[in-house]
Amino acid sequence: MVLQLSSRARERKVPASRISRLVSYGGLAAGLGAGAISEITKRSLGLKERGTAILDSSPFLTEANAERIVNTLCRVRGAALKLGQMLSIQDNSLINPQLQRIFERVRQSADFMPAKQMIKVLNQELGYNWREKLQSFDEKPFAAASIGQVHKGILHDGREIAIKIQYPGVAQSIDSDINNLMAVLNVWKILPEAMYVDNVMKVAKRELAWEVDYIRESECGKKFKEYLKDDPMLYVPDVIDELSTKQILTTEFIHGIPLDQCVNLDQRQRNMIGESILRLCLLELFEFRFMQTDPNWSNFFYNEQTEKLILLDFGATREFDKVFVDRYIRVIKAAAIGDREKILSWSQKLGFLTGYETKVMEEAHIDAVMILGEAFSKNEEFDFSTQSTTNRIQNIIPIMLKHRLSPPPEETYSLHRKMSGSFLLCAKLGSKVKCKTLFDNVWDQYQFDDDGEL
Repeated sequence: MVLQLSSRARERKVPASRISRLVSYGGLAAGLGAGAISEITKRSLGLKERGTAILDSSPFLTEANAERIVNTLCRVRGAALKLGQMLSIQDNSLINPQLQRIFERVRQSADFMPAKQMIKVLNQELGYNWREKLQSFDEKPFAAASIGQVHKGILHDGREIAIKIQYPGVAQSIDSDINNLMAVLNVWKILPEAMYVDNVMKVAKRELAWEVDYIRESECGKKFKEYLKDDPMLYVPDVIDELSTKQILTTEFIHGIPLDQCVNLDQRQRNMIGESILRLCLLELFEFRFMQTDPNWSNFFYNEQTEKLILLDFGATREFDKVFVDRYIRVIKAAAIGDREKILSWSQKLGFLTGYETKVMEEAHIDAVMILGEAFSKNEEFDFSTQSTTNRIQNIIPIMLKHRLSPPPEETYSLHRKMSGSFLLCAKLGSKVKCKTLFDNVWDQYQFDDDGEL
């Protein structure tokens, strides 16, 4: 995910060594502890209203401590900032909404490297003569994120390019960064046990290792380029190989607006964008079995002149096993036709359920799947602006958290992040989409490895 620089972004050196990064987390832990003690003292002496803390029940989540978290993660960047961004789009029925707002501020914030540090990375990766390959290069980035920042350049043939430069030290610090951040959060027991945090962290570490490998990302981008080369609506930028390495990724510069600026477009365009997002999601899972799993606003741009949706940032791309996809599409189909018994049986085969759950848990799981499958069950347009899916799911979540016997299948962490994120994008755009038609087209053409019966 790459964000355009915010007005709060500032030039700040990235701590590149593990020791300097550890010191940052140590300072965060000490600062949070001092902040919490101060809050407890003020409350005990009646010097402060309880309602002035971000989270009334926790002296940890004060405004001052929120600022400490945001500042630290924005300074160290890397895996911890990425984790904060990932947690910001989790369902707030799992994460306290006040804590989620802290992570949302983290997601929207990213500072940038000083020019001297940035040029050092370019010299190491591309050689000291890299400027000779360019007609021009903007030393100030136009966008920054958790893992790298992006600069605009022009090749000698006149092509505009975007050069993504990875922050030094982030690739080597994934495990330690996540462990350090989680140690800070776990001291205060902020994240619920029902999240199966260890499983989430295991998946996060693996995905982040993919994301810091820009050679892998460029190959994923090229693969999507081939998949979608004839698509009338979806476009993938070209990779410039001669200016790309494991820590530098250069692509053609694209023109358009991010999706959060598309909310004021006319209904036809918003419907078209929403349909393209959902069609892409279904293609990725059920045809390509190859999915870019980060559904953030900033990973899609829309060009009003060409009316094309431009796909960016393929670092979070993963493959899905055919057996898993064969079973998963049957769960969706069962939900679309309202077959509760098939939802249960295929959910057990997928590993969502062990087969030893209580009847209450089974019914709650089936109800949740049925709600999610409603969009694919109606012949008319599904109006995302009026859907109540999130609220209805939230009413079921407490039951599922209480009675769940095992974590969900590993594949579903990233898959459901993409699917729920895609639904959320459509909701924020107010799109109206014939979802059932999209799914039926995929189902009718799907090739099973077994007998194909539901």
